Amino acid sequence: MGTLKGKTLFISGASRGIGKAIALRAARDGANIAIAAKTTEPNPKLPGTIYTAAEEIEKAGGKALACVVDIRDEAQIAAAVAKTVETFGGIDILINNASAISLTGTVGTPMKRYDLMHAVNVRGTFACSQACIPHLKKAANPHILNNSPPLNLEPRWFGPHVAYTMAKYGMSLCVLGMAEELKGDGIAVNALWPRTIIATAAVQNLLGGDDSMRGSRKPEIMADAAHAILTRPSRSFTGHFCIDEEVLREEGVTDLAKYQSVPGAPLFPDLFL
Repeated sequence: MGTLKGKTLFISGASRGIGKAIALRAARDGANIAIAAKTTEPNPKLPGTIYTAAEEIEKAGGKALACVVDIRDEAQIAAAVAKTVETFGGIDILINNASAISLTGTVGTPMKRYDLMHAVNVRGTFACSQACIPHLKKAANPHILNNSPPLNLEPRWFGPHVAYTMAKYGMSLCVLGMAEELKGDGIAVNALWPRTIIATAAVQNLLGGDDSMRGSRKPEIMADAAHAILTRPSRSFTGHFCIDEEVLREEGVTDLAKYQSVPGAPLFPDLFL
């Protein structure tokens, strides 16, 4: 298995959930992590800040840089990228993880929420990629990994929450386009999506609470799958829409029970699959 030792990762939304889990997995290898998120004060419903995440990363064996970033603001992104390069000497990997969600229909989606989802999911992904690409071009095995789904155009994934679907698919379209655009530069651009729902604050607060959490897997399954992707050769593994458990099976992992939030509980499939 490959290692991310000495690699520098720029991760949006890494103060909690899947982003933080990916950061901690890389930290155990001895990686450098730039935490690009906006949470600086504790919130009862959203545990974790960029500073608590940085402490956990350091304890896990990595080096952390806490960056206050609202990824809707390209100036803040540019400042965080510059600080990361100044601190660690470059950027090897970009994880576009930050996302906003609202599973609402057309009439039930306020335009403010529509704008938020598209500003964070699509624009934020594009802006972070744009800012990091010049530095990724200098890296030995550069990767961009988006937390976004396969492009499944079945109407059932649009009807109930068209605004959210459009926003998440915007992230996936970035994968489709940038993988082709950056192929000659040796920069891999891939997507990763979970087979089942993942135990995060979003699931707890927005997708059914404790019942949904029972049928979820821990964020560590996404972290381990991301690690496997990020240690693959960037020039030969790009343009893929990966599913967490399929990636792990390719790596020889057959027992996924350890990732279940509640052992033996029926698992809830995630959207878009």
